[in-house]
Amino acid sequence: MVEQQAAATPEATALVFEEQSLSYAELNARANRLAHYLIGLGVKPETRVGIAMERSIGMVVGLLAILKAGGAYVPLDPDYPAERLAYMVEDSGIELLLTQQHLRDTLPMTGGLNVIELDRLDVTHHASTNPEVALHSEHLAYVIYTSGSTGRPKGVMVRHHALSHFLLSMQETPGLSPDDILVAVTSLSFDIAALELHLPLISGARVVLASRETTRDGRALGELLNQEKATVLQATPSGWRLLRSSGWPWATAPLMDGFKGLCGGEALPPDLAEELQTQGIELWNMYGPTETTIWSATDQVKGRQAFLGRAIAATQLYVLDSALNLAPLGVAGELYLGGVGLARGYLGRAELTAERFVADPFIAGERVYRTGDLVRWREDGQLEYLGRIDHQIKVRGFRIELGEIEAQLLALSEIREAVVVAQEGPGGSRLVAYVVPQADVELDTTSLRETLGQKLPDYMVPGVIVTLEALPLTPNGKVDRKALPAPDLASNSRYEPPQGEVEEALAEIWSETLGVEQVGRHDNFFELGGHSLLALKVQARVEESFDIRLPLRSYFGHASLISMCALIQEARESTREAEGPELEKMAALLENLES
Repeated sequence: MVEQQAAATPEATALVFEEQSLSYAELNARANRLAHYLIGLGVKPETRVGIAMERSIGMVVGLLAILKAGGAYVPLDPDYPAERLAYMVEDSGIELLLTQQHLRDTLPMTGGLNVIELDRLDVTHHASTNPEVALHSEHLAYVIYTSGSTGRPKGVMVRHHALSHFLLSMQETPGLSPDDILVAVTSLSFDIAALELHLPLISGARVVLASRETTRDGRALGELLNQEKATVLQATPSGWRLLRSSGWPWATAPLMDGFKGLCGGEALPPDLAEELQTQGIELWNMYGPTETTIWSATDQVKGRQAFLGRAIAATQLYVLDSALNLAPLGVAGELYLGGVGLARGYLGRAELTAERFVADPFIAGERVYRTGDLVRWREDGQLEYLGRIDHQIKVRGFRIELGEIEAQLLALSEIREAVVVAQEGPGGSRLVAYVVPQADVELDTTSLRETLGQKLPDYMVPGVIVTLEALPLTPNGKVDRKALPAPDLASNSRYEPPQGEVEEALAEIWSETLGVEQVGRHDNFFELGGHSLLALKVQARVEESFDIRLPLRSYFGHASLISMCALIQEARESTREAEGPELEKMAALLENLES
């Protein structure tokens, strides 16, 4: 479909990243040359190829080249902990990995893994013609990893038929035309990125790829949307809140006519739904698990309440009771999804595949996927989301199996029992871990959080860890999650006022971000109610206030105000040292010019 579009509109702009842009003909030719190279390395249908790249033109070229060669891409986020990436490399069975030179040393290298640094690879001598690959609809397009209850992520296998069918459905509703400009903000390891990258390219529209830094800064993202005259943006509710926190859309730069906002990944709060529509955004609520290929239902939001919407083409929505009978109108049941979008299953997990993908009770020979979502049909025909029936949750758009975090905690020798829950805090939904230490062990929750950060992505590290003598139990001996005590969001440390310019400035940033009146120099960001999304806001404010750049992970490893300030001071001094020789050269040059 991308090749057809390149033939139809070769000179139209297809892809923009910072100061670079490619036309459809240029993008197609670059992807073709790399695809021919990959074919020469043995890539063919069903070959799984890893891609671990920072957001760039090369990332999109690599993605398309894997598909053109017939392979299935396996996204590996360079920001993930090395242990998690090593597991994904081993579990996926990839033998080829596309990356960039500066990332190579940060990635796990197993024996027999062929690593290609695309920014050092010259493929100009390869053919720019479209590869002829015998690919059919049941071949894999990608394998993407989601959180797993066993403590290990699981790979979902998505077929070309499911992906192409989904994209054609989205092209119709919510709709995308050649005149549209979509700003892509989602990490490749999150399946909704496939809509942002592939849908515009099959539609003759333009993809503007936002840099990693821009996606984490509401002000910078708003400026990019205005600069590129964007007409479409897809984000989670948390992403939309980050954007709105900057005041976007600004009165000085009105929205493009018919600006579409796609919102999914977690429940859309009524206040946010109303606020976005008030700004003139044509708002669409999107619903669907990874196992049924990105989105399975969509509906335009009108008013405060967002529903799951109507099934996209060739998708079935069933609300069933525990005996797989249809639940009556208004009665809660589990949502089952059927149709073209179903994934092949979980890679190497036949038992789990059989458990989650079951026989369709109404269509012989077909399967349906058990979502674990509790829903009910309303009298007006809308499907209302009521919550989860298991311990899987969504936090800021990321699907998380709480069991995976619990398994990582229980793997630590100092922990005897552990349970993780999601609770609403001052800054939105946050993860709270309750742990019972082994006898005579005194836990340091800060170092415990740092240990988890080496094994789990930032969004899966609990913001608060509460130590208990024992977990509350129900009469039948199960953990009574409702009886878990509310975490004390106030810092447990003795208050000591901030000292010096840096501590006072950072304390003010924390106070405004977290919505707390008082911040002391020994207070812990996460114990005051912080989480990864709020850490992103602090990161942006720190960079603006102190003119330095610090990686997001450093905010998790230096959670106290005094520790964070020491890091800021160190970064400022390094910046001055680097600038010193340059300033001396400039002064000497000015002196020469004057004389």
